[in-house]
Amino acid sequence: MLEQLLHIDGQILLWIQEYLRFPALTSVMKDITNLGNAGILWILITIVLLLDKKTRNVGYMSALALIGSLIVDNILLKNLVARTRPYEVIDGLKLLIEKQSDYSFPSGHTGSSFASAIVLWKELPRKYGVMALIVAVLIAYSRLYVGVHYPSDVLAGVVIGAVLALVSVWLVKKIQGQKKLVK
Repeated sequence: MLEQLLHIDGQILLWIQEYLRFPALTSVMKDITNLGNAGILWILITIVLLLDKKTRNVGYMSALALIGSLIVDNILLKNLVARTRPYEVIDGLKLLIEKQSDYSFPSGHTGSSFASAIVLWKELPRKYGVMALIVAVLIAYSRLYVGVHYPSDVLAGVVIGAVLALVSVWLVKKIQGQKKLVK
């Protein structure tokens, strides 16, 4: 069963390469994937949120979710699962960016993107939250497009990021609620 899922993962990447890669789109997808490098886009947004008193709690939520994503995705799971990158094992898959220095599962770019974007979607006015989710989806897809992740890596990043976002929102609201009771 697992071998069959891994085979499907690889076939999806080859299908994307065959039918969805276009020269005009490739440079855009490289730029989009770079937005997720080291979570820098989401870190910068979080810092901006932390600077304004009105959005500080959202900044706390996003920071907590991003730290959780770093720990769960990049420190724990990548090293425990130690999944080889798809471009190293799928015959015919062409890598469009530089080789990655860490393991494949789960996608850290996707995890951090969804961790922060779902916080923003839940806690900011809809137009900002929807924009954040669109960027997160584009970053996630870009990881498949450039050939550095399997679809299951990206799916795991979405799920982990979403869970961490929801836990972070709940935790900050719980802590803030307790603080108000103390005053």
